[in-house]
Amino acid sequence: MTSAISVRTRRVLLATAGITAAALTLAGCAGASGGGQSSGGTGGGTITIGTSDPLTTLDPAGSYDNGSLAVQLQVFPFLFDSPVGSPDVEPSIAESGEFTTPTEFTVKLKSGLKWANGNPLTSSDVKFTFDRQLAIKDPNGPSSLLANVAGIEAPDDSTVVFTLKVPNDVTFQQVLSSPVGPIVDEDVFSPDALTPDDEIVKGKAFAGQYMITSYKVNTLIQFTKYDGYQGNLDPAANDTVNLTYFDDSSNLKLAIQQGDIDVAYRSMSPTDVADLRGDDKVKVLDGPGGAIRYIVFNFDTQPFGAKTDGADEGKALAVRQAVADLIDRQTIADQVFKGTFTPLYSYVPAGLTGANESLKSLYGDGSGAPDADKAKATLDAAGVTTPVTLDLQYALEHYGPSSPDEYALVKDQLETSGLFKVNLASTEWTQYSKDRTADQYPAYQLGWFPDFSDADNYLTPFFRLDNGFLANHYQDEAVDALISQEIGTQDKDERATVIGAIQDQVAAQLPTIPLLQGAELAVTGTGISGVTLDASYKFRYAGITKG
Repeated sequence: MTSAISVRTRRVLLATAGITAAALTLAGCAGASGGGQSSGGTGGGTITIGTSDPLTTLDPAGSYDNGSLAVQLQVFPFLFDSPVGSPDVEPSIAESGEFTTPTEFTVKLKSGLKWANGNPLTSSDVKFTFDRQLAIKDPNGPSSLLANVAGIEAPDDSTVVFTLKVPNDVTFQQVLSSPVGPIVDEDVFSPDALTPDDEIVKGKAFAGQYMITSYKVNTLIQFTKYDGYQGNLDPAANDTVNLTYFDDSSNLKLAIQQGDIDVAYRSMSPTDVADLRGDDKVKVLDGPGGAIRYIVFNFDTQPFGAKTDGADEGKALAVRQAVADLIDRQTIADQVFKGTFTPLYSYVPAGLTGANESLKSLYGDGSGAPDADKAKATLDAAGVTTPVTLDLQYALEHYGPSSPDEYALVKDQLETSGLFKVNLASTEWTQYSKDRTADQYPAYQLGWFPDFSDADNYLTPFFRLDNGFLANHYQDEAVDALISQEIGTQDKDERATVIGAIQDQVAAQLPTIPLLQGAELAVTGTGISGVTLDASYKFRYAGITKG
């Protein structure tokens, strides 16, 4: 077997060969099947996209948020990727991928792959990519998605072998297409620390559908079509995309109405969206969405948490249960989100195999409405003195401009019962993402945009032992074992039963309280086509054109 050292040595020698002319460029095509889409343009040129969803970092090891992924999708290659209009994945820069043993998934790369800087893209880069994800294990990164990976080998320049802990992992190809999957250039990225954005841009460490040719973080990013892209998506229909950032969602709305931008994608208030639907100068596109909103409890610092004065596991659980008894999801959905989100009563959103409504019967009145008497009885039985002081944090703008109204209503629902005194506070996302993993928030807001359309993506990243993205100190060996079981269960009905059992068990413990489930939307000018919102949940720039 060829060692990793000799593979790397050979690729460094090859780096002097220069870039060859390429095959395909970028993704996305008008007329693809799926959710909301616009079609019918003819031209390419330059497209301007506006967003209020900030980027955390270009480095895939240090971000697990939609604002960062939206950029990474355009510039980094993936082993597997979803064709436009489909939630399913196919080989992209991989030529093939298959289980060669129950615990070994072997990938063969396409030949002649190149980075935009001229470096050859080989199996050594692939091994490096996933090794560094596991080594860095950034608390705000996606390494939790690799919970089933025991090791990675690169026996030759075109072969990668993933050894898995759970055999016959039915989700693994989807994992390789997820936020943990962007392949990076080992000659530019650090093996054990996050690489600064400017170094990535300067190093031209791109082999996706675009290169970044101008970069000012969370102000303006310019993407230029990369002719060396060899993935599974269609060539770009435009030459350049300018991504413009807005601090205020109302300014984003104004920009699309006035034609200053061609596309607005994330996020605008429900009131603004309703107003835009009546504006004949724009088109509002709706697509399927697996986005969820939820409250996280830190098991160490919540009231009666493990590292608080007066720590008491039973009282801590009673506090979480009482909150679950008092939340009125339907009122939040109606008053704040105007129907763009709907109540969510479990951990896997409706529409995915195995989803149930485990919280509905356990909490409140048993049919989805709140019950203050039940909450009081729960706290009294545990010996909890009321009102309970609860520090509750939410992120400004990151989950849309409705968060202040959403959490003001949660505060009101808890305090009206007389059982809680809520100290509500907000923080900008860049600081929030650091504080929440440093145990600064006893209870706090998070949202989730799925990495792929499978129930496991709402379970593994949250609840695996020592591996969860939540970093809230929740651990349960029985839940962990059930997650391993569902990952390796190939019979769909049997797997759905296990997924249901996981939701039931987690619902009894309440490490999080799911609130709402929503859909995707984008707003375009009337002359813009090629925007597709589909169940892959990936927003592609390459199909967008001006008519």
